Amino acid sequence: MEGQTPRGSGMSMKIIYFMINGKLERAEFRADCSATEVKELFRAAAEAEPHHILKMYNMSGTVVNISPRLEANSADSCYRLEVVASDLQSVAMPPELEKMECRLHQLERKVIEDMAKTPEIICELKNQVESFKKKLENVEHLGWMGLLREGNHRHSKAPPKARASHLSVQEERLRVRMKFLNMSSLQVTEEVREHLKTPTFDNWQWEEAEMLVLLQVMYTDLDFLTAFQIEPEALQNFLFEVYCHYNNIPFHNFQHCFCVTQMMYGLIWLTDLRNKLSRVDLLIMLTSALCHDLDHPGYNNVYQINAQTDLALRYNDISPLENHHCAVAFGILAKPECNILKNLSNEQYKLIRGGMIKCILATDMSRHNEILNKFKAMQPVFNFTNKEHKEVLMKIMVKVSDISNEARPMEVAEPWLDCLLQEFFNQSDTEKLKGLPVTPFMDRDKVSKPSSQTSFIRFVLLPLFTELTKLFPCLEQHILEPVRRALEYYSDMEKATKEEEGAKP
Repeated sequence: MEGQTPRGSGMSMKIIYFMINGKLERAEFRADCSATEVKELFRAAAEAEPHHILKMYNMSGTVVNISPRLEANSADSCYRLEVVASDLQSVAMPPELEKMECRLHQLERKVIEDMAKTPEIICELKNQVESFKKKLENVEHLGWMGLLREGNHRHSKAPPKARASHLSVQEERLRVRMKFLNMSSLQVTEEVREHLKTPTFDNWQWEEAEMLVLLQVMYTDLDFLTAFQIEPEALQNFLFEVYCHYNNIPFHNFQHCFCVTQMMYGLIWLTDLRNKLSRVDLLIMLTSALCHDLDHPGYNNVYQINAQTDLALRYNDISPLENHHCAVAFGILAKPECNILKNLSNEQYKLIRGGMIKCILATDMSRHNEILNKFKAMQPVFNFTNKEHKEVLMKIMVKVSDISNEARPMEVAEPWLDCLLQEFFNQSDTEKLKGLPVTPFMDRDKVSKPSSQTSFIRFVLLPLFTELTKLFPCLEQHILEPVRRALEYYSDMEKATKEEEGAKP
């Protein structure tokens, strides 16, 4: 690889050229460096503090991950390094967090040393054991499936990344909370703020604490704090509690929550809804997107009903998951320290509560055609001042945001499909294990990656996105065209797969 030179130790070195503050710099590190060491190297080059947010951009302006896997380059194809959040006031890192990070660094160094001494076959075996161990740890959330019946059982709500570390769920949450609070007073750059308003935003480049900061930016830039007298501390507590109530499952996790909320935020700006709907309506839509999958167990409504889980029994088989998401959301808001609605009148609170319940219940896909047909019927005479028209539009906006991954760039969208299929296959495996009806589009023996998408895009996404685009023509280039390209991509993949299978003897 260009930019790599051998050293006496036999370990190759990676050379990275990058611009910082208008000056060309060169960084050199071993290929076996830890992610922390690489980030610290660039943090030093940027003269950034530990709580600042760094981002690296390639020649095309796309954010790239700062890690040992960073692709070596030349001076002609240098990266651009920026501090995207600058200090407003000096924030000291708590001693507990310093000790925790120090311990993590020690463990990371030890793992790297041990791996260097371990034969390759043992390393592979070790990885397989770790992978299986994570699967076993994941059974905590099976209580919602009826496999665990302890009345006071609490299941994990840690995000996916928490399991990858040596920290407990509580320690990981503390780490995220401290990092979020330390960064919450930072000023996010205008470039990032503008990018946050677009469907091309790449969620994979941001950590949980950074996503919490960006969610805070959304509430701030839509002027919700001023309009509804929301205290910054209450907003931070609310956002953190929402983060804690998303589970460690492949798809319906905190990152999905962030993506849906970010898409809703982008659509609000792209369609100029700030001048078409009231501030209360915007708060309802954004907060519904944020809370729409709270405490999702990773098994859909069909499973809940067939398995007669506690959720299905509690909600009489009527949208059990969506009713649960609503209940968890208002449970969080019932905590005084998290109540972002506490300074509103009773009338405003009832309006927001009613609106959120309608929007979140609308994400039940069994109601998809009902809601879409209503929207189609009112399309020719749509009126933003008509209460019924407005309510259906708000449901449509939340629905579009919820299933909008294919409107994103392929490199952002495709990993999400892998996560979704993993969650689907987990469900069908469990259905087979328990002798329940197997959901056809989740059966790993019948579903392929392209086949799972072509029908969904053709019969669900395109009709929905087309109707919304009729009301907002500007969305054609932003969400409708990318979805059409995704259909073409997966159709070609499906065709190639069939041809390959047909050519086999």
